[in-house]
Order: sequence, then C-alpha cells, then structure tokens
Amino acid sequence: MASAISLVLDNQPPVAVPWENFKMPPFPQVALKVVQLAGNENVQFKRLSDLVGTDPGFASEILTIANSFLYAPRYPIKTVMQAIEVLGVEHLQGLCLTVGVRSYLGRSLRYPAMRTLWRHNLACALIAEQVASAGTMARDVAYTTGILHDIGRLALAVVRPAEYVDLLGRHVGNSASILDREREVFGMDHCQIGELLVEQWKLPEDFIPIMGRHHDQPLFNGQWGMPELLNLSCRMADAAGYAAFPACYSAPFSELVEELPARERNLFHTDVETLSFEVSKKIAAIEAS
Repeated sequence: MASAISLVLDNQPPVAVPWENFKMPPFPQVALKVVQLAGNENVQFKRLSDLVGTDPGFASEILTIANSFLYAPRYPIKTVMQAIEVLGVEHLQGLCLTVGVRSYLGRSLRYPAMRTLWRHNLACALIAEQVASAGTMARDVAYTTGILHDIGRLALAVVRPAEYVDLLGRHVGNSASILDREREVFGMDHCQIGELLVEQWKLPEDFIPIMGRHHDQPLFNGQWGMPELLNLSCRMADAAGYAAFPACYSAPFSELVEELPARERNLFHTDVETLSFEVSKKIAAIEAS
C-alpha cells in the first residue's frame, strides 16, 4: 500500500509527500487509550474512570453527553464512574470517540463541508447502532465502529481542509466514487488512510476491515458481519439526508432495506423520514452538549 499523499500547489502537477512527513494533529490520547483498554475483559472500571479523569475538559464533555436527551438517564450522572456503571464499558468507548473525533476536527468544523462530514459520521454510527439492535450484533460495538469508519476521511480533512472541502464541493457520484478522486488529488484514498491510522494508533485489528471495506460493492452472498453492517449503514445515512458531500447519489432507501437480513429487516425502520427525524434529534443532542 502506498503511504504518500500528493499536494496540489496552484495549477502545478501534484507533488508526492510521504504520509509520515505530515504534521498530523494528535487524536485525543484519552479516547485512544480507552478504546485500547476497554477491549480487555478484565479491565477495572476505576482504571478507565481515572484515565478519563486525567483530562477534565474531556471528562466534562463525556458527562454532558451522558446526561443529554441521547441517553436520558433516570437520574443525573455526576461522575465518569457512574457513566461507566450506567452505560457500560463498551458504550464508554463510543462516547469517548465521539468527543475525540469532534476535538480532532477542531477548527476545521468552521467549514460547512466539515460539519457535513461530522454529521455523516454520526448518522452512520447511530444507524449502525439501530441496525445492530434489530439483530444479534452488539449495538455499542456498531456505534463505535460507525464513529471510526471515516477517520481516514476526517484525517484528510484536518490535514488539507481547503483542498478537501474543494473536492467535496465539486464531486458528483455515489459515496464510493470519491475514492478515485481522492487518490488522484492526494495519492491515497480515505479507506487506505483509515487502515494506516488503525495501525499507527494501535487500535484493535478488527477495525481494519471496517476502515478498508465500508465502500466495497455489496456481494449479496449471505455474509453479514460488522463490515457489511457499516457498509449498509453508511449508504443509509446518505439516503436519509446525511451524505458526506452535496452531490452524492444514493440508492432508494427501500432498496437498501432489502439488503438487510430477514431478522433485521423485520425489526428495522422501513420509513426513511422517521429514521432521518430520529437521527436528527440525536445529532442535535450531541452537538448541543
């Protein structure tokens, strides 16, 4: 796999720059360490609580979201330990990554196109969680992988915001078609970069196929795992009005529902308007936190 991005300077041909030469803003270490630790079945709640507490601002954001409409706890959650006890360790991962991704985007969120990417990411995670709930896969894992699925795209947006915003504004096609254009402009696509970041950030290897395959053509061969769930959730987010770029073509929602296994199809929404409304309320709750 190539490990270089090309920069476009004025109208001159792209100049390849090795990926390692880019000054990437660091992803919040608290979020990464929580993901790494939470994969250990024997991890102690206090250890996770103390870890999140090392960054008071980060912990405050976690508690604000935990007390929002999104979770609507029966009583106020006042400490990170309470959040873990009420929501669970795996849900803490998703919470930490939500706050981490928002922090990672930082000032680039001033671009409307970056806010669109952020909301696409959230919509994909929320839909993945709901699809998983209709079946037998873990909903918290689905949400976590949904939040991370486009981290390569967000990294491109953070490193070269003006160029990536321009690409998003000009591109016309389905969600997968932008990969070719990314490789032309930057030398790598966001799926490849996502796979590299999983390795560089020492995240669980299970995330690698999520990063690399969430735009793969569905095979319709009966296989149904987390990569397939995220692939479909990503396209459902497009159909529900949360595409990653303005001129993104999406399949009709009714066709996407037919790709679900029978159990999930029977228990999931068949109405895109209802799904879009529910997702919008949850995104608003996160953004207000």
